[in-house]
Amino acid sequence: MPKGLQMKMNNLTPAQLIVAYYFLAVTVSLILLSLPVAHKPGVQLTFMDALFTAVSAVSVTGLTVVNTQETFSTTGVFILMFVLQFGAIGVMTLGTFFWLILGRKIGLKERQLIMTDQNQIDLAGLVKLLKQIILIVFLIEFIGAIILGIYFLQFFATWQEAFIQGLFASISATTNAGFDITGSSLVPFANDYFVQLITIILLILGAIGFPVLIEVRNYLLNQNRVGRFYFTLYTKLTTITFAGLLVFGTVAIFIMEYNHFFADKVWHEAFFYSLFQSATTRSAGLATMDISQFTQSTTLLMSAMMFIGASPSSVGGGIRTTTLALNILFLYHFAKGNRTIKIFRRELTEEDIMKSLVVTLMAMLICFLGVLILSITENHSLIEIIFEVASAFGTCGLSLGITSDLSTFGKIIIMILMFIGRVGVISFLLMLGRKEKKADYHYPKERVIIG
Repeated sequence: MPKGLQMKMNNLTPAQLIVAYYFLAVTVSLILLSLPVAHKPGVQLTFMDALFTAVSAVSVTGLTVVNTQETFSTTGVFILMFVLQFGAIGVMTLGTFFWLILGRKIGLKERQLIMTDQNQIDLAGLVKLLKQIILIVFLIEFIGAIILGIYFLQFFATWQEAFIQGLFASISATTNAGFDITGSSLVPFANDYFVQLITIILLILGAIGFPVLIEVRNYLLNQNRVGRFYFTLYTKLTTITFAGLLVFGTVAIFIMEYNHFFADKVWHEAFFYSLFQSATTRSAGLATMDISQFTQSTTLLMSAMMFIGASPSSVGGGIRTTTLALNILFLYHFAKGNRTIKIFRRELTEEDIMKSLVVTLMAMLICFLGVLILSITENHSLIEIIFEVASAFGTCGLSLGITSDLSTFGKIIIMILMFIGRVGVISFLLMLGRKEKKADYHYPKERVIIG
């Protein structure tokens, strides 16, 4: 690396470096997906369509302006799966994994980058965390691929095709990418509850957060040891919030569509439609039906669910589940007149409460601007634009069918939203600033009237 560029890189904050590495990942993905060998014979992918696909893959969103099945060859499908791994596990996590293979020492700078990329709060045990994340994710994807590959043997002519479909479906679900090579997402399996259940399990494992999976693994390994195992506050909050959103979404969709889309469906069909669509709004982007058949009330609810997204330090985007949990706890305790927030015999820090409010307010502002701009530049209904913006920011990938009809400017706006959703609002804000500085002086404090 040139000396001048090296000096500039050293002056960047960890957040700015992470964003730079994600830009690099998008560039590499763009080059790989633009290769002629990645396309089927006779298919020509424009620069804008290739760029959109690269950003969507790196951000593991799944919004696409081309039909994946009709566009990419088998080589292209494997390239896409490779890019999804970088986007889901994290550029620094997977990059550090290759450094470890090459025997390179992981220094302080690399540890700071891993900490930022994985939303960790300290430098202790980061390399061990990285190894556990990669092991768990690859193991989940492998088991999912074997189960789905064997099951798909009945649907495809050759075992090679069945297992390629199973591998891609497993990676797409675990990474919450939302891409599919069936050409119609999971609509062909709308009545196949086995495929739906396996997919739901995979996407939950990907979206619930790597620290949660690691703690559950440690808990299971600790069963025969002396001493009680304690789950962290993060795991308790994110698991309860995640489960609550899943149940709430299922019940709400079931009730809201009971006399509409579900009017001619038996109860188990309506239940699985509701369950899958609720689960996929966590950040998955796969669907067992045409979402546009839902009422506006349901699509608005799903937009809110996608805006919330998955858990921190997971494959998903959005404001994240713990942010929602802290916002609700703050409102509840503020209404009760409490100056502190206590839960599970722990007290939340003011810094975390402030971060949750900052993330929510900034996310709302970003999405509002996205909706406002697209409502001016695009010829689509407001609910379609809101849904598209929420899907992009939440790195979900669900759409009411307007993605391919967006103008070039509209596609750029969606790409920006997908990118911000992947790197996270905190990293995006920190990218805009410089290194933290302590104030040399203070002015007298004065109260202002609020509300």
